[in-house]
Amino acid sequence: MSEYILEIENLTKTFPGVKALDNVSVKIKKGEIHSLCGENGAGKSTLMNVISGVYPKGTYEGKVIYKGHETGYHNVKDSEKEGIAIIHQELALSPYLSIYENIFLGHMKTRAGIIRWDDYIKESQKYLDQVGLDEKPSTIVSRLGLGKQQLVEIARALSKKIELLILDEPTSSLNDEESEKLLDLILELKKQGLTCVMISHKLGEVLKIADSVTILRDGMSISSYDVKADNLTETMIIKDMVGRDLTARFPERHTVPGDTIMEVKNWTVYHEDYHSIKVVTDASFYLRKGEILAFCGHMGAGRTELMMSIFGQSYGSRCEGEVFIHGEKVNTKTTQLAMQAGLGYVSEDRKNLGLILIQDVKTNISVSSMKKLSRMGIVSDQKEIEEAERYRRELRIKTPSINQITRNLSGGNQQKVVLSRTLLADPEILIVDEPTRGIDVGAKWEIYNILNELVAQGKSVIMVTSELPEALGMADRIYVMADGKIKGMFMREEATQEKIMHIASID
Repeated sequence: MSEYILEIENLTKTFPGVKALDNVSVKIKKGEIHSLCGENGAGKSTLMNVISGVYPKGTYEGKVIYKGHETGYHNVKDSEKEGIAIIHQELALSPYLSIYENIFLGHMKTRAGIIRWDDYIKESQKYLDQVGLDEKPSTIVSRLGLGKQQLVEIARALSKKIELLILDEPTSSLNDEESEKLLDLILELKKQGLTCVMISHKLGEVLKIADSVTILRDGMSISSYDVKADNLTETMIIKDMVGRDLTARFPERHTVPGDTIMEVKNWTVYHEDYHSIKVVTDASFYLRKGEILAFCGHMGAGRTELMMSIFGQSYGSRCEGEVFIHGEKVNTKTTQLAMQAGLGYVSEDRKNLGLILIQDVKTNISVSSMKKLSRMGIVSDQKEIEEAERYRRELRIKTPSINQITRNLSGGNQQKVVLSRTLLADPEILIVDEPTRGIDVGAKWEIYNILNELVAQGKSVIMVTSELPEALGMADRIYVMADGKIKGMFMREEATQEKIMHIASID
């Protein structure tokens, strides 16, 4: 029997206007962790969707050979029956069902036509423990943060009798500590004989757990490596991914922050559903002109809730406290008022809060700036096209046209569209929540350069990030949050990962 559990031979997949996969070939050994790397739009997710039956037989050319036979899957159910499970980067949970219902949705068994709910509640706890999610199985999924929802997705996959687990950016929503737990879990699954295919932009994670790596670029398979035998390094991966050397992760910035431009005093946010519970308590911070200010902390620390509540009270049943810009108290109770005050916001949840997925790229970029693109109440089509084309070039959005439907873009390119829309509105203070989540190293460099250009122009940036190296490499100052409170602040020159984790972990 072949040592390979999965073989892809000369696979080609075409969408209208673009060839997503071009004669791709990959071999994956049974019982290994195989990582797939490449820039956004390289074809990684498309390849996994072909393997798992999201794109059925007949919609692509080439062969997918699983356990020695060519597959002919017509849907995901077909692949699941043969022991393949895929966890997508964009979550696919039912938000109004409980955790345990989501875990077993689609493969519950009945006795005499009756579902034994108590049994499933008990069984689900096993999988929650396995992924390290400390929540009651009866918790409604919509009440969980994005990172916790990702863990529910993984628990659901583990509840199936699978031999091959495909994970598309599994740690993109998790902070460092939770990512470590998940990577340990993947290594444990490997010990149990499970084969894992992991798509990841976090190259440190790839080198830590992967046995082999395949790199895609522009829809083609560029190279494959045995991590240990080939002494694979991040530099080697990056060079194959982007087709050039990338000597530094974070571009240099020589600007010096100026005077305080924004100050938040005694800001308290109450839970959306449980109105007596404080999600953020008495938070106070300041932001300087021409500064990048980072907020770090564990998942659930209240970073996102703090920023969303400041920007138009987009989160919370009510908020208390004061916001000052240029020394004057401002009203930010609605998103329109927040934008008038000079604030812009890029959400971490681009799918649900950042984009109109059924609209084209041009509309998504221009939708928040109609007044800017209008004269006497009439939108200038020419200006709209010119601005959309400008941001497509500057942010290197990979799309055959600005008329392309946004849901057809890769996750990273969707993120660039969200950022383009906010930049077009020309905010003085830009709040970016996980700006490089799910984005490859080449695209990250481009985003970092954009942020540096903004502060060089005298604008200010607040960056929420779960990646500590990103905070250390980009921010002038770093605030650390835990349990809804600001626990401390570090200047760039004094901050270390150890110091940040220590402050975030103390009671």
